[in-house]
Amino acid sequence: MIWIRLISLNYKAKRGTFDILPKDEDVWNIIQKTCFEIARLSGYNYIETPIFEDSKLFERTVGIDTDIVEKEMYSFEDKGGEYISLRPENTAGVCRAFIENGLHNTTLPSRLFYYGPMFRYERPQSGRFRQFHQFGVECIGDDSSSVDFEIIRIAWDILSKLKFTNIELNINSLGDPNDRFLYTESLKTYFSKYLNDLPKVDKLRLERAPLRILDSKEEITIKISENAPKTLDYISSESLKHHEELILNLENLKSIDKSFTYRINNRLVRGLDYYNRTVFEYITDSQGPQGVLLGGGRYDPLIKILGGQDTPAVGFAMGIERLVNELKKNLTIENNFIDAVLIITDEELRIKSNQIANNFRENKITTVIAPKKSIKAQMRFANNINSKSAVFVGKKELENNMISIKLLHKKSEQLEIDMNNITQIKAILEI
Repeated sequence: MIWIRLISLNYKAKRGTFDILPKDEDVWNIIQKTCFEIARLSGYNYIETPIFEDSKLFERTVGIDTDIVEKEMYSFEDKGGEYISLRPENTAGVCRAFIENGLHNTTLPSRLFYYGPMFRYERPQSGRFRQFHQFGVECIGDDSSSVDFEIIRIAWDILSKLKFTNIELNINSLGDPNDRFLYTESLKTYFSKYLNDLPKVDKLRLERAPLRILDSKEEITIKISENAPKTLDYISSESLKHHEELILNLENLKSIDKSFTYRINNRLVRGLDYYNRTVFEYITDSQGPQGVLLGGGRYDPLIKILGGQDTPAVGFAMGIERLVNELKKNLTIENNFIDAVLIITDEELRIKSNQIANNFRENKITTVIAPKKSIKAQMRFANNINSKSAVFVGKKELENNMISIKLLHKKSEQLEIDMNNITQIKAILEI
């Protein structure tokens, strides 16, 4: 008779959230390690801010009329009567930390990077979740186009190191606040001629946040947008000079790295109120919103908006889940997580086995002691967890200060090795 154990699942992960399981650990670790290493190579330092902030921080910076603030923020009144929100993005939090902790009094620019969970109540779909992770880089205190290029180059280096292909940089300039105002007025005039053709959602955008109509996913609006005014026709000579200097740097990168491509995208405005001058996105050839791997730009007004000194800044953020999804398609992960499983042939030797395991671990050999079962069951355990080897601990071997190693993924003889000869053990395990 076969008995089947039925499990009543009373609790599940909430919609739009997920668990990162051991089978995906390597992909996540590779991405995080790559991001951190490349940021540090350019002189950036890690910063971590709270997961929740005063709701007004995001209302003031992201924009009270944005979908993020109106529909997507997880906001609530806490037990002290304060209104707080789980962070929907982290540039605002980093800027708040920059002001509050007096980083403006240190040598500028401040080069900072962060990694962590963000929260938005939006419709879950491929690569988009209600709790998601972002890596971001912020350079605060330098208004030069060379810093814009530095940020864009860091993003490119990360994507290249992760072996992404068919990537294109989309770039545009919004100019300064006055340029933006002039352009917005022209945009409103243009789209007002097509008011009867616009979907309801885009009529509302035109009324409340005209620039965001260029972000529309509605087919009719996209078609109308094709002949809309271009931001580059409205920016000041100073903003244009900044943009042209950046383009020269991009052309230089293109001449050095043949896999780098870019285009000026006149419809690219980014969705947050604090952007000025440079805005950019890296796009893959994937379909749909999944195609945008990361985005960023310059946000010179933001520090002052939050009550700090007038301080220029530029940065980007990338969604880690999107990178994971793309990377899984092409990345081959080595599945041997465990170097050695200690097989205990006599239970009296379990204490001694702990000493051997600790010695292995101190020498960077990933080691697990098999559970208290028969030798056959212990071997089955070692194979099931995909260990490179089974290391037999027996009385006879220990009397001679030896252990026996059996490689599990290769045809080989069982080898007797001096248990203290770590160099030879690591060579056998190819560590």
